[in-house]
Amino acid sequence: MKRRLLLQQIKDFFGQQVKRILFVPYALHDRDAYTKTARDKLQTLGGGNTFRLLKTLYDNNLVTEIRKRVLQDGVPYMGSSAGSNVATISINTTNDMPIVYPPSFSAIGLVPFNINPHYLDTDPNSRHMGETREQRIVQYHEEPDTPSVLGLREGSMLLVEGNKATLLGSTRARLFQRGKKTSEYEPGSDLSFLMSDVQ
Repeated sequence: MKRRLLLQQIKDFFGQQVKRILFVPYALHDRDAYTKTARDKLQTLGGGNTFRLLKTLYDNNLVTEIRKRVLQDGVPYMGSSAGSNVATISINTTNDMPIVYPPSFSAIGLVPFNINPHYLDTDPNSRHMGETREQRIVQYHEEPDTPSVLGLREGSMLLVEGNKATLLGSTRARLFQRGKKTSEYEPGSDLSFLMSDVQ
């Protein structure tokens, strides 16, 4: 059911007029296999390693070009996981390891906040002794002038159309804002206030 809902929302996002989608396979090393996976299953569009994806976008002079095509020309952009991270202000809140080094952590900047895809809640029964995702994001917000971070749990997605942002999917999202208490949002919530998030 969740997969059908996701595919329908992707079809709705692109609409009838879009006949071809440009898939950017830079987030994984084996680009041919990654492209085949995306083409066959349409599940992992834009995923992979955020550092690799952003570095390759910079290497190919695509960061500014994608920003222009989306924000000025109105070309739809869709990303999941790494593809969501690079659409934001910076990749500072990715869960990925820095396997390569982009020239900057500044990302495409399609939205004025960061996303933490695959956000996991703290498991009180876990024997894990390291920091939780929540603790890592709170640490990020200890730095001055850091943007809001939207933690997207598995099954949630954010639809942005102009200055309107809507949480879609089947799970809630958690919002972290520097100096404020975290807040939870249900699917269908209007998160448009994040589009005017000025740091």
